[in-house]
Amino acid sequence: MFQICAPSRTRVPDYVEQKRTVETLVGRINGEFAEHDWVPVSYLYRSYSQNRLSLYYRNADVCLVTPLRDGMNLVAKEYVASQDPENPGVLVLSRFAGAAEELGDAVLVNPYLPDEVADGLHWALSMPAEERVARQKNMYRIIEGKSVEWWVKTFLDALTKSRN
Repeated sequence: MFQICAPSRTRVPDYVEQKRTVETLVGRINGEFAEHDWVPVSYLYRSYSQNRLSLYYRNADVCLVTPLRDGMNLVAKEYVASQDPENPGVLVLSRFAGAAEELGDAVLVNPYLPDEVADGLHWALSMPAEERVARQKNMYRIIEGKSVEWWVKTFLDALTKSRN
């Protein structure tokens, strides 16, 4: 498992505590299960270029995006956009991420329910290729149709309507 955490809000006490909790858990898991030539969790706490991130995304069998509450969450869309259409990975996405409204073909889970997340991961890892391809195709079509220009126009149109 690769856990990529781009540093953000590094001075917010809750984020500092969350980072400490994650690092403690990663250390405990790796300490118990690692072998001399393998560790179960590769924890990467740094920023990466879009090119590098898209390589990680493209090579991932599953992408787990589980915010407890969130805006749009572009990581989910970047993962979908990076996939090989003939052999895509599976997006497991929090029902509470803004992207869940558009990416209904992701495996949607409630991040407050660990068993549901585990079941979602199990399903994603065992999903037949035909279903992975069909879900990917549907999600890609959705994100492909909504460019930056589309978002700007939609936002400005909504803003104009709200002023009238």
